Amino acid sequence: MQKKWELKENGDKPAFLKSGEYNSLILKLLANRGISTQEAVENFFSFDYFISPNLFKISGISEAAERIILAGERKEKIAIFGDYDADGVTATALIFETLESLGFNNLTYYIPDRQLEGYGMNEKALEFLQKDGVKLIITVDSGITNAPEIKKAKDLGIDVIVTDHHHIPEILPEAVAIINPHLENSGFEFSDLAGVGVAFKLAQALYQKIQPEKIDQLKWMLDLVAIGTVADCVKLLGENRMFVKYGLVVLSKTRRAGLQEMFKVGRIEISENNIPDTQKIAFQIAPRINAAGRMDHASVSYKLIIEKDKAQARLMALEVESKNQERQKITAEIVKEIEKIVARDFSDKKFIFVQNPHWPVGILGLVAGKVADKFGKPVVIFQAQETEYVGSLRSIPEINIVEVLEKCSELLSKFGGHSQAAGVRIAPENVGQFCEKMTEIIEMELRGKEIISTLMIDLEIKVEEITWEFIDDLKKMEPFGMGNKEPVFLLKNMKVVDARMVGNGSKHLKLALKSIDGNPKIFDAIGFKMGEEFPDLKKDDLIDIAFNLSKDEWNGSKKIQMKLVDMKIAG
Repeated sequence: MQKKWELKENGDKPAFLKSGEYNSLILKLLANRGISTQEAVENFFSFDYFISPNLFKISGISEAAERIILAGERKEKIAIFGDYDADGVTATALIFETLESLGFNNLTYYIPDRQLEGYGMNEKALEFLQKDGVKLIITVDSGITNAPEIKKAKDLGIDVIVTDHHHIPEILPEAVAIINPHLENSGFEFSDLAGVGVAFKLAQALYQKIQPEKIDQLKWMLDLVAIGTVADCVKLLGENRMFVKYGLVVLSKTRRAGLQEMFKVGRIEISENNIPDTQKIAFQIAPRINAAGRMDHASVSYKLIIEKDKAQARLMALEVESKNQERQKITAEIVKEIEKIVARDFSDKKFIFVQNPHWPVGILGLVAGKVADKFGKPVVIFQAQETEYVGSLRSIPEINIVEVLEKCSELLSKFGGHSQAAGVRIAPENVGQFCEKMTEIIEMELRGKEIISTLMIDLEIKVEEITWEFIDDLKKMEPFGMGNKEPVFLLKNMKVVDARMVGNGSKHLKLALKSIDGNPKIFDAIGFKMGEEFPDLKKDDLIDIAFNLSKDEWNGSKKIQMKLVDMKIAG
């Protein structure tokens, strides 16, 4: 899709910061993110790992810790009930290992099958756990919407502790304790934690209650917290920023044989001398962890994460790698298939809906995301099953998809999600009416609006402002992610000194660029997958570029590199 470029407003930097303590460009970037007071700026740069003195003011955390301790004293069997995505898998491993390290040994875990069970608790799972002798369930990254199931657990003689971070429903479950930062008066100092972040709070409370002298050991769990937090796309501000910054360091020296073997098999360059960034998690680690749940069962990834034997971990890592490659191949095939359907049937429609009984449930969300990005329209992709249709939806910024779903709720068996991503289950006889009503609502909301993908540019800068000092200051803004995205810069009228296609299939565009204002600096720029888009670009062409800035180090040498986000012929 053609992108519209929009430059963010750059107000004057605050008067109290005109002393030169901070780079003025960095201050403008922060101001764009709503960080403009002296306290906010200092907090942004001066965070450290700490355990909040207000930990036990969190609603439900004392009750949860006491019930878990009681289960230990009674030698009751405890089950951690998780979820099949990277956030849920890491949270499951974190609580399991925490309890294990604190001396609990009557433990099990349960992660539902994405295809057969879907998200959250279900009665068959509860009946299975009861037969297994479970007396206490701790949910992670799930549970808040499971009021009927938690009542069923109570009837079966099982207590439930809910740790979750999802939207609070009208009816809360009757659990022993609910720990969720979105509860009213939750006691959390930062409310945008991932499921694994909430689980980490419970782990801290358990250590404080049982072995406070060993609580520093929990730092070694921050690799899991970083993976789950980045994978779940929560805002990397506040505590999340601290969890991820220190979690990336722990990840670089992780003791986990499973992760070490995943890095080797997947050729992911992470070591003590090569601390990863959030991109490594988002595009290399999280997709591999998610692949098992998408193509088979998430327990494959869970077992890999907790495996201590190197030889066994190697075999598991190879299996996960195979699942990830299979996921990539099938996703690409289905996207191509749907693109043909969209071109034929939906060119004049505002909402895309397609179904197939053979498309795996686990990759419907990935496919829907790619289709929504390509066509700039909300999408639902269904797997048509015998008794119900299971669907994943992805939206565009102009449409809050959950709000639209709420207007169609009478037609749905189950739904949930966020403004831009959701899931539904629906009876076959309601599918046609559902798609008609969704189309009608979306078309009404988009009436008169021009839908064009917008690239937000943080700052227009000059060539002479791109210095090593600026690159170093920029690095202090990491970790980048949701809520603190890697800045996008704009340079106009850059002359192409050299242009060539590189990479497998010549997909990528490699440029040497300089300004037309006489500045002698020449910059390297790389445009990934831009080769086909600009096949005729040649020497001496003038272009405007939107880009990220980074340091490129290779064989002991370093240079400043521009990573192209988008590009236009100047003028």
